[in-house]
Amino acid sequence: MDGCTNGARAANLFALVVYIPDPLARFLDDLRTELTPDCLPRAHVTILPPRLLTASADEAVEQARSIVSGFAPFDMHLGEIEIFEGTDVIYINIDQGDRELRQLYRELNTGALAFPEQYPFEPHITLAQDLKPGQVESLYELAKNRWAACPYGRRIRAERAYFVRSKADFTWVDLAEFRLLGARVGESTTT
Repeated sequence: MDGCTNGARAANLFALVVYIPDPLARFLDDLRTELTPDCLPRAHVTILPPRLLTASADEAVEQARSIVSGFAPFDMHLGEIEIFEGTDVIYINIDQGDRELRQLYRELNTGALAFPEQYPFEPHITLAQDLKPGQVESLYELAKNRWAACPYGRRIRAERAYFVRSKADFTWVDLAEFRLLGARVGESTTT
């Protein structure tokens, strides 16, 4: 996760993410910093958006581990630059792997990890948020131009997920790492 100095971020929120590897991560982090200089980015795809927990962190970690380990690794392909209407968040859509991400989200958003989302879950990579009026269109065009010139492949292999917690300084710390080891989405995970 990344640290952005907006009011929506607070200490002790928890999330589950897949980090994007270098060199693509470095490119995306540089782009995000160019668009929103106040962020401390770490390029990722969110599986479980930031949330408060109603159970202990240990219970949440164990639930996440159990669910994530039942999924097989899968590929994600990054699509185009878009804007979420109503929030003016500039992002990259996920045009392959979104089915798996949605299934993971549905299975994770239960029990110790259940949380009422403010917005429907939409797999993506955030590039800019909390923009001032009048910034969105110019930053959107800049993001599109930079993304079109990206020299790196747009395919990411999801093999590991990370359970993370936010800190008061708007940074995130990894609490646990999980490997995707199981059957493909839609297949039985029992033998």
